[in-house]
Amino acid sequence: MAGFFSLLRRLYLTLYNWAVFIGWAQVLFLAVRTLKESGYQHVYNSVEKPLLLAQTAAVLEILHGLVGLVRSPITATLPQIGSRLYVTWGILYSFPEMRTHFLVSSLVISWSITEIIRYSFFGTKEALGFAPSWLMWLRYSTFLLLYPSGISSEVGLIYFALPYIKKSEMYCVRMPNTWNFSFDYFYAAILVLGVYVPGSPHMYSYMLGQRKKALSKSKRE
Repeated sequence: MAGFFSLLRRLYLTLYNWAVFIGWAQVLFLAVRTLKESGYQHVYNSVEKPLLLAQTAAVLEILHGLVGLVRSPITATLPQIGSRLYVTWGILYSFPEMRTHFLVSSLVISWSITEIIRYSFFGTKEALGFAPSWLMWLRYSTFLLLYPSGISSEVGLIYFALPYIKKSEMYCVRMPNTWNFSFDYFYAAILVLGVYVPGSPHMYSYMLGQRKKALSKSKRE
């Protein structure tokens, strides 16, 4: 019975990783084509549907960690996925004014290249039981450039969205109300920006540690 569940787990994770890989590959293809043909102002409109689907599918990774399907710690997975979901839904989807910003292109390209490599790595590993050394190197090395570019784009888009957030008062809850509760999305966005200050270096250091551990293990094998 244990062997059956192990096989079922590998089959599910293989399908999941390759399905999301296809989504991110579509995002990258559409983004690059649009940049070439129409310019950065049209990138978001061309990638919106696959971007929303591929990025939202990452929520399952939190569940995978919670139920023990994967060994990735929730403390590392949750903030990374949470910040991306916030930018995807809470900024780009919610405020159309930000969709034509040039940072959308650097964001989408940084995310998509990162995820194409990551999901293909885990998809191959689940399907075959191992991943080629070159794919492992890409998995644990490309973030050295793509993480800073992606994070910078995230922070920039949140910052430049602040005037639109404040003006629209979207998602704000004003008193008086039945729950005797108030919420200002503008100040929440500022708080999110504040979290990036200690959070980004911490995540980068964590990934550097993971890189050292993974590549040294690969050399021993």
